[in-house]
Amino acid sequence: MSTTPRRRAPAPAPAPHVADGHDLIRVRGARENNLRNISVEIPKRRLTAFTGVSGSGKSSLVFATIAAESQRMINETYSGFVQGFMPAMGRPDVDVLDGLTAAIIVDQRPMGADPRSTVGTATDTHAMLRILFSRLGTPHVGSPQAFSFNVASVRASGAFTVDRGAEKSTTVKRTFTRTGGMCTRCEGRGAVSDIDVSQLYDDSRSLAEGALTIPGYKAGGWGYRLYLSSGFFDPDKPIRRYTKKERHDLLHHEPVRMKIEGINMTYEGLVPRLRKSLLAKDREAMQPHIRAFVDRAVTFATCPECDGTRLSEAARSSRINGTNIADACAMQINDLADWVRGLDEPSVAPLLASLRHTLDSFVEIGLGYLSLDRSAGTLSGGEAQRVKMVRHLGSSLTDVTYVFDEPTIGLHPHDIQRMNALLLRLRDKGNTVLVVEHKPETIQVADHVVDLGPGAGAAGGTVCFEGTFEELRASDTRTGRHLDDRASLKETVREPTGTLPIRGARTHNLRDVDVDIPLGVLTVVTGVAGSGKSSLVHGSIPAHAGVVSVDQAPIRGSRRSNPATYTGLLDPIRKAFAKANGVQPALFSANSAGACPGCDGAGVVYTDLAMMAGVATVCEECEGRRFEASVLDHHLGGRDISEVLAMSVAEAREFLGDQTRVSADSAGRANLTAARRVLGRLADVGLGYLTLGQPLTTLSGGERQRLKLATHMGEKGGVYVLDEPTTGLHLADVQQLLGLLDRLVDAGKSVIVVEHHQAVMAHADWIIDLGPGAGHDGGRIVFAGTPADLVAARSTVTGEHLAAYVGA
Repeated sequence: MSTTPRRRAPAPAPAPHVADGHDLIRVRGARENNLRNISVEIPKRRLTAFTGVSGSGKSSLVFATIAAESQRMINETYSGFVQGFMPAMGRPDVDVLDGLTAAIIVDQRPMGADPRSTVGTATDTHAMLRILFSRLGTPHVGSPQAFSFNVASVRASGAFTVDRGAEKSTTVKRTFTRTGGMCTRCEGRGAVSDIDVSQLYDDSRSLAEGALTIPGYKAGGWGYRLYLSSGFFDPDKPIRRYTKKERHDLLHHEPVRMKIEGINMTYEGLVPRLRKSLLAKDREAMQPHIRAFVDRAVTFATCPECDGTRLSEAARSSRINGTNIADACAMQINDLADWVRGLDEPSVAPLLASLRHTLDSFVEIGLGYLSLDRSAGTLSGGEAQRVKMVRHLGSSLTDVTYVFDEPTIGLHPHDIQRMNALLLRLRDKGNTVLVVEHKPETIQVADHVVDLGPGAGAAGGTVCFEGTFEELRASDTRTGRHLDDRASLKETVREPTGTLPIRGARTHNLRDVDVDIPLGVLTVVTGVAGSGKSSLVHGSIPAHAGVVSVDQAPIRGSRRSNPATYTGLLDPIRKAFAKANGVQPALFSANSAGACPGCDGAGVVYTDLAMMAGVATVCEECEGRRFEASVLDHHLGGRDISEVLAMSVAEAREFLGDQTRVSADSAGRANLTAARRVLGRLADVGLGYLTLGQPLTTLSGGERQRLKLATHMGEKGGVYVLDEPTTGLHLADVQQLLGLLDRLVDAGKSVIVVEHHQAVMAHADWIIDLGPGAGHDGGRIVFAGTPADLVAARSTVTGEHLAAYVGA
C-alpha cells in the first residue's frame, strides 16, 4: 500500500517586527509662527516636497518645527556642561512630534563673508591639501599649519621658575616657535585696504561747523564731541588750515586716555578708529547709508606681497610637480581633480582617495567651475547650499532626515535634473528627504507632496493637500492650478530706447565680452550656473548713479527689526504721530524713548536658564505692545502707534489714505503721503498681507526677497538690475512679479534681470545667453536677441529648454 507523502502547510508569514512600525513622522497640533494647529504624517525613507505660496508656513513646519525639535533633542543628549557651550533651543509650539530621526539641515544661509572663509576652508578640502603639501611638497617648509593663511608665524622665548620646595627652585628657559602660512602684509585676507581721508571731512569747515562727514559722527554726539573737545586743535579753525601735527592728531593719533567734558575716554585718530569700527564688520551687515560711506571712503587692492594668494612666501615656495598650494587652490575644481588624479604616492594613498572623492563630489553637484580660493561670502544662496551638500554626498549615514530649502535656487533648467538625481540618491540610501520647493520639475520626482496655504501670513498655515504629484495636479489648490502654467512668448516686444554698451569685459571668467544691453525694455541675462551672468551684470555695468542694483544678499535683522523699520516706513509714521500730538517723534519708537521699561521695547521678557533653553514670556507691563503706557495715550485717527503697527500693509494703506484726506496740516499730509508710497511698493510686490510690526526673523525667504525689492524700488534710478528675483516665489507669485517688471518698464525704466525661470525668459523683450558651459567653458555670449528668435534657433541649451517650456 503506497502512501502519498503529506504536503506541509506553508509556514505562516512572520509577524512584522515591532520596530518596523515606525515608518512615519507624525506632527500633531503645530502652531509655530502662522501654523494653525495643523497635523500631518510624513513617510520616512521617502522624498517629500512641501509646496505653497511664499509665507504659507512651509519653513515654519519643516525648519522651525520638525528640524528644530530633532536638533533640540540631540542637543539634550549631551551633558549640562557641554550644553552650556551650545545654542539654547526652545521646544517648538507643537503638541506631539513622533518618529523623528537625526536631522541634517542644508539651508541657504550665507557661509560667512570673512575673506579668510573660502570654498576650500568651508569644506575641509583646503585642510586635506595642506596635509598633502606638508608631506610631498619640496622644499619641506613645515607642518600643515605652514600652509594655512589663517595661522600666523609666531616666535616667543622666556623663562619661568619651578619651585620644588625647601629652597630648591630652578629657572627653566623655553623657546616657542610656530610656523604659519599667513601673509604678514594682508594678514591672510588677500587684499589691503586704505581709507580716503578726503571722504572723512569737509576741509572748508571747522569742527565747530560740523566738518566731519562720517555716519554716526553728528554734531552733539559723543563721537563728535570727542574730537571737538580734545584740545589737540582749535575747533573753530577750518581743517584745510591745520598744521601737519594737527592733521596727524586728527587722523592718526595713537590711543590715549584723557578726560573729555569730565568723562574719562580714549582718544585716537579717525583712521585707526574707523579701521576698528567699520572695516572689521561684514559689509553686507551694515546699514545702507554706512555701506555707501564705506564704498566711497575705503579702497581695496590686491596685496602686493602675496599677489592675493593670502599665503607667505615660504608656503608658496613648496611645490608638487611644479605646482604650489596657491596654484592648486586657484584652479577650477574640475581641473584640480584631474591634477590630483595624476599624483601617485603610496604613502599618502588614503589622503589622495579622500581628496579625489571630495573634488569629484563638487563636479557631480555642478560646482566644478568654482575654485577653492573663492571667498565663501561671494557665493550665491544656491551655490552656498550646494557647497554644504558636498560633505553629505559620500556619507555612510542612513536613516537620517535631510532638510533642503529650495535646492534648485540658482540652477539653470539644464542643471535641475542633476540635482533631482542627487536628492533621489540620498533617499535610496534609506534616508528621509524633506524639500521646500517651488519648481514643478523637482516637485514631480517627490514620492509625497504636502501643500500649505491657501494664502500667505494669517491667510495661510493650513494643510490644503497631501498626496502624490499627479493628485496635486488634479486638485483645486492654488499650487495644483498653477502647476501647468506656461508663460507664452510675446507677440510683439518693446523697442529699445537706447543701449548700454559693455566692451572688453574680463571680470572672473568673462572672455573679453562685447555686448550692447538695450535700454527701455525688459532684458533677461541667462545661462547655466557659473557661465558668467553675475560677472557681466554686477562686474561690468558701470556703477553710475542711475543704476539700482538688487543682489541676492539676504536682508538681516534682529527680532526688533520689522517691515516698518527696514523699509523706512516707520519714520514718516512717527513724524505724523508727533505732529498730531505735539510731541517728539522718538516717543513712537520701541527702540528709543517710547520703549516699555519692563521689556526694553522687545515686547517679551527673556529668561536665561543657563544650559536649558531660554524662555520668552509676553511682557506683563505692555502686554506685548512694546511701548510705554503713556505713549499709547497719543492717537492718530483714533489709533495708537501699536495698533498701526499691528495693521497689515493693505489696512495701513487705507487707514493712512483716510488720514491724508482729513489732515489740515501740510507737513502732516507730506509724512502720510510718504508712508503711503512705501506701502504702495510693498503692495506692488505682493506683500499686502504682511503686518507692519512683524519681526523680520519670522519672514520666509520669498517674503524677505520681495521686501528687499520693494525697498530698492524707492531708490531713484533709470536702470534696475535684479539678480534672480524669483528666488523663493511660488508659481502664482511669479505672475505678479512679471506684472511689476512690466510696470517698471512702462514707467520709463530699464530692467535687467539675471534669471533662470522660463516664465521670466518668455516674458522678456530681449535675452542675452551666456555659456556654453561653466567656468572656463563659459564666459561668452552664445545668443543675443528676442525670446522668439532663441526658441526658433534652439542653438543653445537655454533655447532648447525654453522651447520645451512654451511648447514650441
